[in-house]
Amino acid sequence: MEESYPMTGGDGQFSYAKNSNPQGRAADNVKALLVGTIAENLDIEHICRESTIFRIADLGCSVGPNTYIAVNNIIEVVAQKCQSKGHASLPDFQVFFNDHVSNDFNLLFANLPPERQYFAVGVPGSFHTRLFPKASINFIYSAYALQWLSKAPAELGDQLNSTSCNKGRIYYSNAPNEVGQAYSAQYAKDIGSFLCARAEELAPGGLMTILIPGRNDGTILAQSSMGPHFEYLESSLLDMAKEGIISKDRIDSFNLPIYSPSMEELRTLIQENGCFEIVRLDGQPQKYPTLTAMECRAGLEGIFSKHFGSENMDLLFDRYAKIIDERPLISAAADGYTYSMGFFVLLKRKKLEE
Repeated sequence: MEESYPMTGGDGQFSYAKNSNPQGRAADNVKALLVGTIAENLDIEHICRESTIFRIADLGCSVGPNTYIAVNNIIEVVAQKCQSKGHASLPDFQVFFNDHVSNDFNLLFANLPPERQYFAVGVPGSFHTRLFPKASINFIYSAYALQWLSKAPAELGDQLNSTSCNKGRIYYSNAPNEVGQAYSAQYAKDIGSFLCARAEELAPGGLMTILIPGRNDGTILAQSSMGPHFEYLESSLLDMAKEGIISKDRIDSFNLPIYSPSMEELRTLIQENGCFEIVRLDGQPQKYPTLTAMECRAGLEGIFSKHFGSENMDLLFDRYAKIIDERPLISAAADGYTYSMGFFVLLKRKKLEE
């Protein structure tokens, strides 16, 4: 059974809607690349011959506002390409917003731009499975969602005394190699399922763009670019265990289901899947301020609350805030910013005979 941990809903101080600036900044960094690659590679002539409707899917959309901005950018460049090809009228645009069933779709739709130029549809469900009819989507977009695994590697929690148990850690960063290998294997299964599902759903002439955090080629599995943030959460939890607020076993049985591949690893998995041609795979160095406690809480409170108890969340993230105030992130440079790697992936469905 796939695990579901939505971003914090509502519009309160800890909500994802008010604390998703890091994801927005990362998407802004590749806006020009997104627009340029769509303009260059989208087969708009074929699509317009087949239908008067252009269908877009945002997979892992959460609750906004970043999804609205991305959709608007996509529609603008598609409209420009239609006009450049001499089409007198634009197709109708239909946008499918997808996330887990527990996502706050009410908030998502309440805040839709009033002057939007598209018909909006909510599609609850896991993007590791089929979501749409065959060959029905013209453009698939997913930004900073595919780092989430369908579940934590099962072997890590099966036996607390086994060599693969990730004792005293909540993540594979700085863990034994067996732990990193378990995460890598789970990611390979999940990305394979994702690609097979999308291959069925993408219409001829369509494209898929994926933005995903990664790590540099040549780095070991334990060197996740997101690791430092999780290490400070881990440190906070261990302190709480020492004080008897939570049990040490709760930490030992918890593994955060997030993974960052290397570029070569991702390239190999796409090629082995065989359904898509890699049109573009670029590494984008990213610079961003240290995640605030509210930004971290907006993205992770759901999963931490379920395992460690909602009554402990204020204390956990207060301690995280204190740590980042007292000492810089391990990965922070002299200017106080953190530098990491993000991947821009543009895929085209291979022809059926291939």
